[in-house]
Amino acid sequence: MAIITFISNEQKETGQTLSLVAVATQMAIEHSYRILIVSTNFKDQTLENCYWELDRLNKPIMKDQKANVGVDSGIEGLIRVLASNKTSNEIVKNYSKTVLRDRLDILLSPATEEYKDYIQICREYPEILRVANRNYDLVFVDLSSRMQDKEREDIINVSDLVVVNITQRLKTINDFMELKENNQFYKGKNVILLMGRYDAHSKYNVKNVTRYLKEKKDILAIPYNTLYFESCSEGKAIDFFLSFKTVEEGDRNRQLVNEANRADEAIIYKLQELQMKI
Repeated sequence: MAIITFISNEQKETGQTLSLVAVATQMAIEHSYRILIVSTNFKDQTLENCYWELDRLNKPIMKDQKANVGVDSGIEGLIRVLASNKTSNEIVKNYSKTVLRDRLDILLSPATEEYKDYIQICREYPEILRVANRNYDLVFVDLSSRMQDKEREDIINVSDLVVVNITQRLKTINDFMELKENNQFYKGKNVILLMGRYDAHSKYNVKNVTRYLKEKKDILAIPYNTLYFESCSEGKAIDFFLSFKTVEEGDRNRQLVNEANRADEAIIYKLQELQMKI
C-alpha cells in the first residue's frame, strides 16, 4: 500500500527511531494493517531493543521459538534470496521477525560490522522496499543518518510519504525553514513534520512552530515520556501501548498514546489524499 520513511537532516538526537516505534506500534494495535518496520541502522540496535531484550552480542533473544526467522535470517539472507530470483509472496516476512502476528513485523538492521559491507547492503534497500510494499499494507522505514547521500536519496525516492523529524531547538527549526526554501522536495504534498522528544511547555510548541514555519496543519509530535523511553530500553514498547489503552485522559502516559494516534490518523489521511491525486 505505502512506504513511509522517517528521516532527519541533523546528526544530533531527534528521537526519530522512538517516534517511529510509537507511531507504527500504535498503528498496529489500533488498525488491521499488516505493517513492516525496516531498520536501516549501522551498528545500532535502538529499534530492535524496543521490542526484544538483546543478548551480549546485541541479537534479539528468541522467546517465541515459533517466530518466523529464517535459517539465514535478516536482510543479508533476504538479499541473497532476492538475487537468486527465488522469491515468493511471503519472502520479506520469511526474513523478518514477528512482533504481533499478522500485524507487525521487523526487518532487522544489517548484522555486518564493516561499513563498506553496510554501504553495499544499503544499495539493495529500494528493491527490498518495493517487494515488501507488495506484501504489506504499510512499510515504515527508519532511515539511518549513517547512510551515504545517494542511498538515502534512493530510498526517499521510492517512498510514498516522508516524515521529517525535527527538534525544538531554534537552530533546527531555522535549518528546516532554509531547507524548505532551497529544496523543492520539502514543499511537496508527501512531506510531513514531526517533533520527537517533544516538550509541550517549551515556547517552541506545536502551535508556535506550525505558525513560524507557515505550515497549513499542526505538525505532529511525540512527547518525551520517561516510562516510554525506559520501556523501549527494556524491549517492552508493545507492553507500554497496551497498558495505557484505557487510562483516563490527563494521564501523561495517555498523552503519548493520544499523540501517536494523532500521528497515525494524519498519516492515514495523507496517504488517502495522495492516492486520490494519482
